[in-house]
Amino acid sequence: MADNTHSQESSKGVQTTGHVWDGDLQELNNPLPVWWTYTFYATMVFALVYWLVYPSWPIGKGFLPGMNSISYVNAAGEEESWHWNTRAKLLKETQDAVIAQKTYYDKIASLSYEQIANDPELSSFILSAGKAVFSDNCAACHQSGGQGKVGFFPNLTDDDWLYGGSYEEINASLTKGRHGYMPAYGEALDGAQIDQLAHYVFSLSGGNADAEKAAKGKQLFHAHAGACYYCHGDDAKGRKILGSANLTDQVWLWADVPGASDDVMKIDAIKKIIAGGLDRGVMPAWEGRLSADQIKLLTVYVHELGGGK
Repeated sequence: MADNTHSQESSKGVQTTGHVWDGDLQELNNPLPVWWTYTFYATMVFALVYWLVYPSWPIGKGFLPGMNSISYVNAAGEEESWHWNTRAKLLKETQDAVIAQKTYYDKIASLSYEQIANDPELSSFILSAGKAVFSDNCAACHQSGGQGKVGFFPNLTDDDWLYGGSYEEINASLTKGRHGYMPAYGEALDGAQIDQLAHYVFSLSGGNADAEKAAKGKQLFHAHAGACYYCHGDDAKGRKILGSANLTDQVWLWADVPGASDDVMKIDAIKKIIAGGLDRGVMPAWEGRLSADQIKLLTVYVHELGGGK
């Protein structure tokens, strides 16, 4: 029976290995499809080519560097060529991006701020490139969207500008930096006087302050003892040249009044600033860290964030 089955399979052109079980169960020897065989050979050829072109096998303390190379210009302006690797690839892609952006930066450098703002193509570039520069250099303090943090860093998305919101003023802030300061009154004034000043400042922004304390605080504000008007002005609207805050616009930067749950806590937040003063309103100068073109790009980007003036 086994021999008959074997002869039947052989007559059909299908080879067997000659192994038979239970009389009729045979192990056939079907050849692999031609396409599969050639595909396997192709993978072998591809592997050999890859080993030659790209870094591959380790050899002692080194490795086969491959024949493929990448050329780029280094920081010294000299052209360098390295065997293919991800670091060289990144440097090359970065350099290509800089070259692609140069046309836009040249245009930004040659135009006025108003012309830049009215150019749709440049506006689109500033939105993307400006956001990248801002994220790398400014977002650590002002947050990714420019909203800042009460008590620490100004909000760049509103229309309140301590040092002015014109293109020129923003550029000056970026270029030279800023250092805000307010003296501590904890020793110069007693607790009752600080409380009165806090009530007056709170009332300037429409807060529900004690009228009698606010009246006395107003006298202190304009008197030599408090002398707050020196910096904040007679109208308490601040002075851009000093970066002193406008106390009448309901915008709170240093005293976390918005975060307080009731009027008592809001006044306490103001009292802490009056008593302890401020010496943390420091912004570094970006001159020398960023190019003039990057600072100009940032100027327009920040101006657009807060509806600059």
